Amino acid sequence: MPKLERSTRKNDPEKTKEDILNVATEEFASHGLSGGRVDAIAERTRTSKRMIYYYFGSKEDLYLAVLEKAYRKIRSLEADLELSGMPPIAALRTLVASTFDHDEHNPDFVRLVSIENIHQAAHMQRSSEIKDLNISIIRTLQEILERGKGDGSFRRDIDPIDLHMLISAFCFFRVSNRHTFGTIFRRDLSEPALYDRHKQLISDAVISYLCSS
Repeated sequence: MPKLERSTRKNDPEKTKEDILNVATEEFASHGLSGGRVDAIAERTRTSKRMIYYYFGSKEDLYLAVLEKAYRKIRSLEADLELSGMPPIAALRTLVASTFDHDEHNPDFVRLVSIENIHQAAHMQRSSEIKDLNISIIRTLQEILERGKGDGSFRRDIDPIDLHMLISAFCFFRVSNRHTFGTIFRRDLSEPALYDRHKQLISDAVISYLCSS
């Protein structure tokens, strides 16, 4: 069996690269860029450091590839929602719920973004893909806002980037600060009733703001 596995890997470089990215995501999310070890990634993927560097160039480039994959995932999820076919309010509620659930179920994404902020986005600045990827969510929000203004659903103007920040801030904070916040206020933010209440809260807050004059 081991020989068959090595043969499969050799003949499927895309699968090997995907395995490396998945394990590297966990490694960098847990230990950061400086603490993450390529040796550990190689061991867990049954590859070699040499192969990892062959595919990704360097540890820093592998870390950047992990960031790019994380952003591709959330933007892909949003694209699959088919929001353009929904009424504006329903579309925005669906998008808020999707962001909320994504951050809750992908804590590695939250940790990676937090780590990159520690580095002042130095690595992300090298990626044209991340910049291009994130244009899509702003265009989506702009389209929802325009439709909402057009049919009278939304009465207040807002910059789509500001709206994206408003939604992201609440969803992101619940995950990034769940341990400190939970310890201070003795609340388990993953408790189902509280989780559902918070998801409704951010959705209602966004819609109420846009529908008020």
